[in-house]
Amino acid sequence: MAPSTAGAITLNINGEKHTLPVDHRTTLLDALRERLDLTGTKKGCDHGQCGACTVLLDGRRAVSCLQLAVAAEGREITTIEGVADGERLHPVQQAFLDLDGYQCGYCTPGQICSAIAVIEEHAAGWPSAVTGDVRPEAGAPPLSAEEIRERMSGNLCRCGAYVAIVQAVARAAEAEAEAADVDADADADAEEAA
Repeated sequence: MAPSTAGAITLNINGEKHTLPVDHRTTLLDALRERLDLTGTKKGCDHGQCGACTVLLDGRRAVSCLQLAVAAEGREITTIEGVADGERLHPVQQAFLDLDGYQCGYCTPGQICSAIAVIEEHAAGWPSAVTGDVRPEAGAPPLSAEEIRERMSGNLCRCGAYVAIVQAVARAAEAEAEAADVDADADADAEEAA
């Protein structure tokens, strides 16, 4: 008897658990779009080269067309549908909207998910291919346009909205850094009061 090539899996997507039967060869992209109607994640090249299907797996970006759905079981999956806080847009979404970081919008969900991860990676001090000093003690380099372009290079935009995308990522990074500073100040004030 041949082993089964299908089974039920449970995926944790945007904070909700979804149990569904899938063929073990089903990509995460197809499970999201075809089985769960989460169509914000786009199918572009289906070869992991365009970034349109980028989602966050445990906070790190991944092209969902190359990720098997069964391999994502037990991981925290965040799609474009899950990045906003209710009606309040994520700072990256707001920056894309404010600075026209999109044209046709097809690549935008993947661009936004990648940008969220880029900002986190940079804040954690991860170097990129263009980082001049990669020693840990050097800390994170400034998030220059060159750094942003390099870090976002896995996401293609056929409309050519790259200038606005870079500006949007920079603005969102500044907004998140300012919010982190405010939170740190509030925590310090609370500790002093205690």
